[in-house]
Amino acid sequence: MSRDPVPIGRRVAYLRVRRRLSQQSFADRLGKSKSWVDKVERGVRSLERLSTIREIAAVLRVDAAALLGRDVQPAGVAERREGVAQIRAALSAYPMAFGRPADRAVMSPEGLAREVRHVWTTYQHARYPRLVELLPTVVTEAHRAYAQEPEAGRAAVVEVYRVTAALLVKLGEGSLAWLAADRAMSAATGDRVLLACAAVQLGQVLRASTRAGPVMLAAASQVAPSPRAGTPAELSLRGSLLVQAALIAARAGDDRVVGDLLDEAAELAAQVGDGHDHCWTAFGPTAVELARVAAAVELGDGPQAVARHENAVGRDGWRWLPIEHRPAHLIDAARAYLQTDDPTNAARVLLRADTIAPAEIRHRPTVREVVAQVARDPNAPPTIHRLAVALGVG
Repeated sequence: MSRDPVPIGRRVAYLRVRRRLSQQSFADRLGKSKSWVDKVERGVRSLERLSTIREIAAVLRVDAAALLGRDVQPAGVAERREGVAQIRAALSAYPMAFGRPADRAVMSPEGLAREVRHVWTTYQHARYPRLVELLPTVVTEAHRAYAQEPEAGRAAVVEVYRVTAALLVKLGEGSLAWLAADRAMSAATGDRVLLACAAVQLGQVLRASTRAGPVMLAAASQVAPSPRAGTPAELSLRGSLLVQAALIAARAGDDRVVGDLLDEAAELAAQVGDGHDHCWTAFGPTAVELARVAAAVELGDGPQAVARHENAVGRDGWRWLPIEHRPAHLIDAARAYLQTDDPTNAARVLLRADTIAPAEIRHRPTVREVVAQVARDPNAPPTIHRLAVALGVG
């Protein structure tokens, strides 16, 4: 048998409770003792005979494969894959490179700007399945506008590539996300503000690459050469790029660089303030504090991450962040609680994240690993198992 992400005894216990069976009544239906059931659920007694597993599955009214955790696929996977394939097809078109004549009227700049705002808002509301549906058409329209009027269509195509890259990172489509971010960087060349916008998403895509750090710092120095001079948008971009560079350094384990970069980002954030969303960055003091949590988690400092998390979510700025940003942070907080051997609070913040934005939990492959890790812990509360089963890891 393949190794189950959640021990089979824990799964039996969850399904038994869901069927509203006591241990005694469950044991009676199996022809076993209550002590036998208790030992199975606690993992003291293993289930190795397939015939016994089938009997348990029959009483619980589930397939044996589901009881074993096999062939369980969360809802929406097929639709998401099809949507990503359509986004890939849209990105694979190069009308701007060959100057193809428009086969129909190109969307007006005003209309395209509305579409760009709509897809970014959809992203920030964590409506990822809907965004997967929208992007192929918007990418195509941005391509066509850029092909006809490169200068006038540049900002729109950069923003469309940015939001496409941001979504694909969420969906675990790293290679395709890199293509979108790279396209954004290419289209933005020559405009320091647009280049900084594109670099923010490049940093998200290349989080694990130390080579991306210098790119973030170069873009930051170009968009706002002085940390005390610049428009709120420029300061937000510089600060966001410093945050990206810090998180890249955290992945590399360089805590000194992380501290220096986030301290500078905090100074910029104090000038910008909370409650703004310049260039779709949501940059501000609270966003920097959440970055400190993420960095501490990457550095393996769970206690510091937990302390900063519990402080950050009590700030007024927490409520002003985009919906997407909050559950994304709560996933980092769950990892922090796991590092401090606190599965109860890890489960609590994951369930809170699922309440705020279900797609953030249910459509991100990396989150499945976190939920499975929490559900495996023998001290995890039973409430996490329902979510684990919904994700196909429990």
